[in-house]
Amino acid sequence: MPFLSSLHNNIFSIELQRNDTLFCPPSVLWTSDGLEKDLHIQSNLVTVLAMDGRRRWLDIKKLGSNGRGHFVFVTNLAPCSGVRIHLWPEKHRSSIENEVPASKRIVEVTSKMVHIPAGPAPKQVEPGSQTEQPPPSAFLLLSPEDMNGYNFMTISVASRQTISGRPPPAASMAVGQFFNPVEGTSALSVGRIVHSSYSPEEIFLKEDHPMALTLSFSVSLGLLPVLLSLRTTGCGIKNIGDQIEADKNNLCKLRCFPPVALAWDSVSGIHIIPNIYSETVVVDSSPATWDSHQGAEKTTVLVLADPHCSYKVSLRASLGAATSRFFLLYSSEILGFMIAITLFGLMRQSLAWECDSSVPSILSAIETNLKPKPLMFLCFTPILLFLAFLFFTTQQNPRFGTFLFVTVVCYIVANGFTILVTLSSKLILYVAAILHVFAKRRWQSWEDGAHSPLVRQFLAFSFSFQSLKMIKNNTNIAVAFATITLVCFVHPAIGLGLLLLSHSFHAHSALCSFLGASFRNIAQKKDLYKSKMDNNPILQSKSKPDGLEQLLPMDDSPTAAKSFTDSQLEVFDCRHGIMILHLLATLMFVPSLIAWIQRIGVGQ
Repeated sequence: MPFLSSLHNNIFSIELQRNDTLFCPPSVLWTSDGLEKDLHIQSNLVTVLAMDGRRRWLDIKKLGSNGRGHFVFVTNLAPCSGVRIHLWPEKHRSSIENEVPASKRIVEVTSKMVHIPAGPAPKQVEPGSQTEQPPPSAFLLLSPEDMNGYNFMTISVASRQTISGRPPPAASMAVGQFFNPVEGTSALSVGRIVHSSYSPEEIFLKEDHPMALTLSFSVSLGLLPVLLSLRTTGCGIKNIGDQIEADKNNLCKLRCFPPVALAWDSVSGIHIIPNIYSETVVVDSSPATWDSHQGAEKTTVLVLADPHCSYKVSLRASLGAATSRFFLLYSSEILGFMIAITLFGLMRQSLAWECDSSVPSILSAIETNLKPKPLMFLCFTPILLFLAFLFFTTQQNPRFGTFLFVTVVCYIVANGFTILVTLSSKLILYVAAILHVFAKRRWQSWEDGAHSPLVRQFLAFSFSFQSLKMIKNNTNIAVAFATITLVCFVHPAIGLGLLLLSHSFHAHSALCSFLGASFRNIAQKKDLYKSKMDNNPILQSKSKPDGLEQLLPMDDSPTAAKSFTDSQLEVFDCRHGIMILHLLATLMFVPSLIAWIQRIGVGQ
């Protein structure tokens, strides 16, 4: 199968770069084994349970017939020093290459074994007692092309060195098999993977199954992680009496090695998961981006399971992990869409301002952009640009379907987040403004009622500091100068944060003026209604000024195009939109700010 060969070749190239050699070191010497110590394997499955110092012969032509042309070998023995594998044109008594004629030279493939991470070996309770099978630490995969021209294969196992006074080490393990990769291949489409989120996909492996189970996912596991679990259902032991499931599992652990999974992705490479009984398989890949090519949307998982046992393989798509991975991979794209959505909303506000019409709120502008006609323009223009890019470039790029799906989902999520941020900030500003206006009104009412000269002198002294709140003249110039200084010489997030605070203050001031004017208008209407009911002129507002009238200008006139209330509301809507834009821009630099702070902390 092409995948198995490419997978092993890629892993082997990594191991070759790490070890920088193709052969076992010459310092590791073995004595010649005689035929009286050899074992001749007659089945397609070979098992090594101890370091017995024997050599096992396998007939490639005989055992590799009926489509079983691939060979896989899994072991926890150390390559070269613990186990060696050779390919022979014909049988020979000696395994030393110098003693073999040149026309019958053997080839050692031990160094092609790939090391895999393995957990600690199980400890023995008593000396000489049986232990659980240790996890494999290396595997070898040979294709028919690798064994072409050779008739025999030998698996030589070193003898164990015994040390008196100490218990023997844990049981050694090695399992090899000639298999047909088609029998252990399962292709999973996107529909089956999504359906598995509430109805798991189940695959049953009977005893003497292919050791290498290939699971081909049509969607990248970097985007849609899958919970892979293997449960042992049998290991050739018949149920005796009322044997409970726990005892059966313990017996199977004594016979079968723990499964190993190898997830392969063209972008992230190989990801090895040892002892995989229940694990969420995730690869570090991000499909549907500009720098990803066509193979990035697929992931293949190779599961190495002991053929002595039968398994129940369950696959379930993890929606929680998929959601977190989606936001982790495409958070920058979503944030970019949010900034674009806010800019289009500000564009509609500017257009209304230029036309002297009512300026909509940023939320109304975003809602207008979600109508069918603007949505078609904003959503499908990037897609048309992507198609043009595919037409004029020769580079490998993501598939159009994957790109379209991810782009539309990111745009929808960005609209939702923008609306959520807008509503949340508007609610916070309204609550703060209402509390501010209410507190200001109560404070001024209490100030008018204070007749003590000492209290009046204290209040006059405290209000003398109100001019220091903001620089009344050239406020925007001062904020711009401070922002540019912080952005250029400190950090962009700090400068944008200062600009965000400035816009928040202006939006808060405009909203307080709007609410104050609204409350004043309501109070005047109530006074007018009472005067009409009592048939008396309204003199109360002129005789005793209200606390709000001291804050708000009385510039409402019948000839004005817009009232003071409407003008302040429009100013608030514009300031609120600019505040949302700078909030999103600040969030873009938050990860850089955190790294900058950590770097400063490490430097100190």
